[in-house]
Amino acid sequence: MKAHHHATKIMGCGFVLSAVHDAPQVAWDAIRAGEQEMRRIEALISSWISTSETGKINMAAGEKEVCVSKELFKLIQRSIHVSKLTAGAFDISGTLSRYYWNFDQSENQWLKESLIQELRALIDYESIVLNEESKSVFLKKKGMKIGFGGIGKGYAAERAKIVMKQFGIENGLVNASGDLLCWGSPPNKSDWGINIPDPRDRTRNLLKIGIEQGSVVTSGSFENYTLIKGKRYSHIVNPRTAEPVSHTKNVTVLSPNAEFSDALATALSVLPIEEGIALVNKLNGVECIIIDSKDKSHFSHQLKQRAYA
Repeated sequence: MKAHHHATKIMGCGFVLSAVHDAPQVAWDAIRAGEQEMRRIEALISSWISTSETGKINMAAGEKEVCVSKELFKLIQRSIHVSKLTAGAFDISGTLSRYYWNFDQSENQWLKESLIQELRALIDYESIVLNEESKSVFLKKKGMKIGFGGIGKGYAAERAKIVMKQFGIENGLVNASGDLLCWGSPPNKSDWGINIPDPRDRTRNLLKIGIEQGSVVTSGSFENYTLIKGKRYSHIVNPRTAEPVSHTKNVTVLSPNAEFSDALATALSVLPIEEGIALVNKLNGVECIIIDSKDKSHFSHQLKQRAYA
């Protein structure tokens, strides 16, 4: 068996699709199909494309409902489910934040309170009205927008996996800028070895985890952040306050599903740390590591026992 790898850029980030198969043609047909599927997802969910289904929903905010495909409707339903699970810490209507806050790694001014209040009023997953019968979506408030920056990569990775498995790839990996979805194992190994670095010493690992099936997703402020009076704020904005978070630096989530890991990592960046850990400890098959602003590591129950092992 040999691993075949292909790097590409989709949704503004780098993806690497890996397929393990003894027939190169099978592997490359699967990889190309997986990439094509992710590009289809990008065209469907992109809020930057006014003609996409998401773009049409946003354009009609406060005016009318928009009928969409069953696929997008279900993705929005699942997004709202995570919103409810996390008490609003994850919210696809929070995509508006990027139009207000500047996360260019430079020193910036705190947003005016009037603008924060304006933004806060527009972030509200409960104002996303879904009609199951007609598969329509209506944003109650004019100016509202939805976007899938906190869940779209994970969904695209899951869809690529499904397509690649249909081509006979029983061992593979999708790497979305460091967010991993894997199944089976690499050549001559029993599992995919995942290293999670120690934020206090990047040459040292907090954990090395062997995974046969599942996802490892990290959300943090290493690349996208703003500095305000010398204090570092993440690009992740708390939907309930419309203000960027500063108490967490990095969150890693392990779960069977990359879409869920993607969304939950965002939510855990927002929630108070103890509350987030308590939530994860209640979820079957889900683990997390939260690094706070002082580089202290907080582990969910199972991972705590394996730290530095």
